[in-house]
Amino acid sequence: MKLVSVVVPVYNVEAYIAETIQSILNQTYSNFEILIVNDGSSDRSVEIIQTFDDPRITVMHQENQGVSAARNRGISQAKGEYIGLIDGDDIWTPEKLEKHVEHLERSPQIGLSFCRSAFIDLKGNPLGIYQMPRLNNIEPHHILCRNPIGNGSVPVIRRAALEAIKHPSTRNNGASMAYFDESLHNLEDVECWLRIALQSEWQVEGIPEALTLYRVNLAGASTKVDQQIASLEKMLLKTGTYAPELVAEWGSMARAYQIRFLSRRMVSLGNGKKAVQLANKALVTSWKIARDEPQRTFLTLAAAYSLYLLPPFIYKPLEARGMKMTGLAQQKRILQEQKN
Repeated sequence: MKLVSVVVPVYNVEAYIAETIQSILNQTYSNFEILIVNDGSSDRSVEIIQTFDDPRITVMHQENQGVSAARNRGISQAKGEYIGLIDGDDIWTPEKLEKHVEHLERSPQIGLSFCRSAFIDLKGNPLGIYQMPRLNNIEPHHILCRNPIGNGSVPVIRRAALEAIKHPSTRNNGASMAYFDESLHNLEDVECWLRIALQSEWQVEGIPEALTLYRVNLAGASTKVDQQIASLEKMLLKTGTYAPELVAEWGSMARAYQIRFLSRRMVSLGNGKKAVQLANKALVTSWKIARDEPQRTFLTLAAAYSLYLLPPFIYKPLEARGMKMTGLAQQKRILQEQKN
């Protein structure tokens, strides 16, 4: 059995970290190490971590430098041939690592294996909806525009794929190596997956099961719209230095998809006015998102305008019914694809 190194960046997640660690310890695939990087937490996260007595757990501490620096620290210390990533507030199903190791073992061309995610709320209750990304035949423009990997708790990556795209860190005068760009504080994962797709021979592929439970936490989301758009522009500028044709052809659509995503965030926050503004801006940025994803684009517009125009006693039941229907359709699709 090949060793899997599980890297867990931790920053002020005292309410969730015990459940995260336990979900790793519950894996059916047992040959793993857990590298927890405490990124300057000021709450009880470290105290809770120390209650786990398992020789496979290693805890590292650093001043707060962000999730990219924490992941880089963990990866640099990893001993495994495969690297699994999970954030300190998410959960893995017990068969997560087993499924990904099987995928990587039977597909030697795959450098990054990912899965679907099921959404849970802050208390860990299932929301009944899923991330349903493209799983196969993934090209760089798919990652740039839609990020099929979805979130930072789904990938299991060959060490060789990460080694192929490492570069000197911007910290410590380049004395340490970086895999994730530490200057990015949003979309740092997308930028890393893009480099794997563009600068290495490794392929990216997903498996249909929802093996990650992704916790929806909208705290501070209303203040991050401009920050996320700025991070996208920074990522596009960097990518354009080594893949100018990709950015020239797909940059506008990447912006439109990101703005549409932020519109849905505003719907979740109950900010109808901002949701409408962003939905309209997404279409102005690139009308092609309506051509390529008409249903999702229409649903985003419908949700934004309904929230903005309808009184809550009408909108709320419509929203609940829409989420239930979406979740049932997604569950049916997942079951069908698992059978095939």
